[in-house]
Amino acid sequence: MDLKRVAKDTAKVLTSYMTYQALRTILDQLGETDPPQALWLHSFSSKHSIQDGDAYLEELLRAKQDLAFRLMTVRQHLTEEVADFLPEMVRANIQQSNMEHRRRHLERITQLTISDPPNHPEQQADSDN
Repeated sequence: MDLKRVAKDTAKVLTSYMTYQALRTILDQLGETDPPQALWLHSFSSKHSIQDGDAYLEELLRAKQDLAFRLMTVRQHLTEEVADFLPEMVRANIQQSNMEHRRRHLERITQLTISDPPNHPEQQADSDN
């Protein structure tokens, strides 16, 4: 397993996700302060995929530089706010999730075992006496 590649891919996904969160924040702000601009950004976002945050920003820079710069600023601010908590939260969430999956699986397999007791002929003979 190439851990550096996994880390690099994870960072790219997180970068795109932070771009998405910044976009949501800006759309909320613009919805209150500049509805026509919010409508334009919403329309732009429906035509350009935010799946790749950097590619989305490149397109937005070509279309409306001021909104792209605002998006980059908000993205950076959000990232600075959550970055310190992220590693421990991810570890804890994965541990908790794994534990829950194991618990549910164990419950499921033990319920199947209990609800389908084996039919032993010697037990029937004892109960007939």
